[in-house]
Amino acid sequence: MSRWLCLLLLAFANVSIAAPTNSTADDMERLLADRGLIAQLQDVRHGMADRTSELVSTAMGFIGVPYRRGGSNAENGFDCSGFVRTIYEQAKGLALPRVAKEQAAATEVIDKKDLRPGDLVFFNTMRRAFSHVGIYLGDGKFIHAPRTGASVRVEDMSISYWQSRFNGARRVNAEDQNADDITKLIQQK
Repeated sequence: MSRWLCLLLLAFANVSIAAPTNSTADDMERLLADRGLIAQLQDVRHGMADRTSELVSTAMGFIGVPYRRGGSNAENGFDCSGFVRTIYEQAKGLALPRVAKEQAAATEVIDKKDLRPGDLVFFNTMRRAFSHVGIYLGDGKFIHAPRTGASVRVEDMSISYWQSRFNGARRVNAEDQNADDITKLIQQK
């Protein structure tokens, strides 16, 4: 189902729920139900929640894996962008770019207040923008591969170190990522 159809369904669902009870709202709700659109909308909502929980649970399964500069697997260790790339590949089948700065450029800019579990959070930890990345978990927490001598762990974005280095938030748009991957495959052939 396209993103625009989902947005339209959400708009109708919200209107029918938020509108005062009257025959027009009831008629609209009956029409959507008769066409099976309400069930499709609920399926889409559940599917999105399931994919986000899978992403978060996959990430949490790597807690304790050691940091390794340039690392991109659990056997040898992860660096921050290798961790994020691996999680998205395993949980969602998406191939994000390898470097944090490129991950920021390839994803949708969002406001910090709009963060949802599974979104990416970026930090300036090396005197350059987007030098560190993690995955937002909710409630101001994120998971990441921090630095040499440490391992994958959950941290609170409200501590002063992360607050002062916060660089921005991004959302991975699966439709855009899949289109980019297909384009790359076509160009390689």
